[in-house]
Amino acid sequence: MRILLSNDDGYFAPGLEALAAALAPIAHLTVVAPERDRSGASNSLTLDRPMRLRRAANGFYFVNGTPTDCVHLAVTGMLDVVPDMVVSGINLGANMGDDTIYSGTVAAAMEGYLLGVPSLAISLASKQGNHFATAARIARELVERFQRQGFSEPVLLNVNVPDVPYETLKGRRVTRLGRRHKAERAVAQVTPRNETVYWIGAAGEAADAGEGTDFCAVAADYVSLTPLQADLTHTGQIPQVDAWLELIS
Repeated sequence: MRILLSNDDGYFAPGLEALAAALAPIAHLTVVAPERDRSGASNSLTLDRPMRLRRAANGFYFVNGTPTDCVHLAVTGMLDVVPDMVVSGINLGANMGDDTIYSGTVAAAMEGYLLGVPSLAISLASKQGNHFATAARIARELVERFQRQGFSEPVLLNVNVPDVPYETLKGRRVTRLGRRHKAERAVAQVTPRNETVYWIGAAGEAADAGEGTDFCAVAADYVSLTPLQADLTHTGQIPQVDAWLELIS
């Protein structure tokens, strides 16, 4: 089995190292990751300049681009054979609810999915990063399950793993995305040159964290698995917009 690994924390991130170590015994790995932290890059592609592909001492490849660039470049230009799976992570921090829109970790996996490759996004749901080994073991279990029995069509799974010892996990749950309240206000700062600059505010608290959501599962120490799709069409509003258009035509 051939697996392409990527992430958004950069090729030097401990989560990527843990993921590679867990999957190396069961698959042929190619690692292509950003040269620096690109968290929040979402699905952006670099179209205004060429990109460089380099190889680090540990064998990982890195690109001066986004997570989406890494997967796109690898699948369409670097690799001679399309991989059997793309695995992105292990992200330091959860990617749940609205976070998935901004996540570079999810975006790397989504690019694989859009290119027809089954893909997993794996995130460790805390900023402490105490138990990367737990998330790595979950990733290996999911890949082994895929090896035994895949899906009849490409699938994109967003996986969030509680930052606890593996033995204390309660199980696995298939979930839907929750929702957050709107983000906190941007934070203004004045530089030594008397210029005002801004930091993006923190994410809001969970607004929809009820039963069945990724937030609910992780809070109860369950691994959350959410199948995602790339179709953003709001089908429920098509009749409403169609009627609105008729009124102005």
